Amino acid sequence: MILLQRHRDEQAAERAFARNLRSEGGWVFTSPVGAPVNPNTDYHQWKALLKKAGVRNGRLHDARHSAATFLLVLGVPERTVMSIMGWSTTAMAARYQHVTDPIRRGVAERIDGLLWDVDDSNGSVAKPPGRTNETKLRPRRRAAPLGGDRPGAGVGRLPW
Repeated sequence: MILLQRHRDEQAAERAFARNLRSEGGWVFTSPVGAPVNPNTDYHQWKALLKKAGVRNGRLHDARHSAATFLLVLGVPERTVMSIMGWSTTAMAARYQHVTDPIRRGVAERIDGLLWDVDDSNGSVAKPPGRTNETKLRPRRRAAPLGGDRPGAGVGRLPW
């Protein structure tokens, strides 16, 4: 809201400067003389920005996907991403955020830490003497599956 108020104040200054040249049409975003902003303006400014930055050519809309995905990679909470991106529903996160290979690897490493024994002193996987990194590791043994010994208990769960 503060940004819109500041924008309104800037328009008031432009209005005073333009005097008789300014037309009032009730637009929120206008040219310096009060006319509606040309839709091509954003396009041309975006293309100039890409060229100046020396990055590959891309659509402005693609930058929204990139920004949303960067926020996902950084681990920014979804509610914060929604606020930054201007979304009102979490469905937009599914549309704009793309799960990347580093995110998948991070999840796999976290699950790996849950399943396999880890030496707490240095974070390496604890292996019996004579085993190498290529040797398959045995999963951690767990207590009885959740649900105890009842018939059907633990169905669909990991056996350890």
